[in-house]
Order: sequence, then C-alpha cells, then structure tokens
Amino acid sequence: MTAVAASPVVIARTGRHRKPQLSSVQQWLALSGRNVHTMWSHGQIFVAVLAPLIFTLGFYLPLKFVMKVQGIDYAQFVMPIIVLQAMAFTAITAAGRAATEASNGMNARFQTMPIFPAVPLASRVTAMFIHAVISLVAAVTYGYVIGFEFIGGTSLAVGFCVLALGVGMTLAMAGDALGTMTKSPEITSQSLTLPQLILGMFSSGFVPESQFPEWSQGFVRNQPISQFSVSMRSMAEGNITLHQLTPSLLWIGGLLLVAVPLSIWANVRRG
Repeated sequence: MTAVAASPVVIARTGRHRKPQLSSVQQWLALSGRNVHTMWSHGQIFVAVLAPLIFTLGFYLPLKFVMKVQGIDYAQFVMPIIVLQAMAFTAITAAGRAATEASNGMNARFQTMPIFPAVPLASRVTAMFIHAVISLVAAVTYGYVIGFEFIGGTSLAVGFCVLALGVGMTLAMAGDALGTMTKSPEITSQSLTLPQLILGMFSSGFVPESQFPEWSQGFVRNQPISQFSVSMRSMAEGNITLHQLTPSLLWIGGLLLVAVPLSIWANVRRG
C-alpha cells in the first residue's frame, strides 16, 4: 500500500524535471566574462595600457628632433604606426590565449560539454575586441600628450579608430587561428613578432617613403603597414580621399577572407 501510494508522487516529481534549454547567448556571455576575468587576473589589461606607452616613447623620442629639422610634425606623423603596433600586440596576445587553451586541454573539454561549437571562438573574439579598444584608447591618449590631434574632426576621428580596430581584429583572428593550430604560445609569439617588426620598420610609418633607397620604395609604398599608416594619417589630418583609403580596405578584406575561415575551421573542426 505504501509503495502504491508513493508512486504518483514520484511520477509527478519526475514529470516536473525538464531538459535544460541551451542558450548560445548565455554561453557566450559566460565564457566572455571568464576571458575578461583571466585578462584582468593575468595582468593583460595592464599590459594593454602599458604597451602603447612603451611604443610611444620608443618611436617618438629617437626621431623627434631629426624630423623637426625636416619640417615634419613627428607626433602627427608617427601616431598611426604607434596605434598599429598596439593592434599587432593585441594579435600576439590573442594568439597566445588561443594556443594556451589548445595546449592545456580547454578546447577538448569544451568539445565534451553541451556548448555550441562557435561560442568559445566568439568569446575569445570578444576578449580580443576589448583588449584592442583598451590599447587604442591608451595609444590615442599618449598621442595627445606628445602633441598629436585629430585635425579632421569627429567623423574622421571615428574613421581612424574604426580602421585601427579593423586592422587589429583582422590580425587577432589570424593570430587566434595560428595559436589554435600550433598549440604553442612560444611558436605563435615568435611567428607573429618577427613579421610585424620587419613590416613595421620597413614601412612609411616611421619615416617618409622618400627616405628609403629607391630600389625599395615600391615595396615600402605598397605593403599593408604603409597603406594603413597613410590612410590613418590622412584621416587624422582631414585630407583622406577614397583613392588613399581603397588599398587599406582591400588589404583588410583580403586578410579577413583568409583569417576568418581559417580561424573558424581551426576552432570548430579541429580537435
């Protein structure tokens, strides 16, 4: 009699248990919060603020007086490459984060959990964007201290920032793919640092194109860092044209066509 009487209660309680409804948005918010907390606890946010200061001092002070003799306002001239170096540092950080999660088994753990496949990547993209915004704000702030200003007005200042973030996120996506595939923070750091240093130093971001040897000016003029620098400098000065901006947009579009599918494939399909 006791067993018979209790059975309806058991059935009723069992019927009230429902399968939890998965939400990709909630998962993205949770993992994004985790990534931001990791950035904070590991000091990456502090480094995002400090790195642009180091770039500003290291790039501006050595050539300041030389460029002044040539009649160049070097704070205005060098600011784009300072921002671009800060964005490149964001990409290196993103690559290291992706490599760490791939090497310590976190990605494999995500694959065994009821998490939508694209959510881990989306959460890291969110962390990349936050890191890039912090670095951009810091770099522009330091730029104003040394004498840089947006002469072209608010709309072009916004365009300057959008272009910088576009470059930063494109490089970060490529870095995330590289980090996920190599599973080695050391390899990704070395693989990304050397190209950005070579392209940065061999660009018109630090000195005018005319100061390079004549045989190298074609490469200096047409490589992506120079194109980004020229477009951002023109935006800051208020004399940007569609002709000047088009190469930068084409470079970003081309790099995105490679970086985004590669990053999605590396994160969603690779074990």
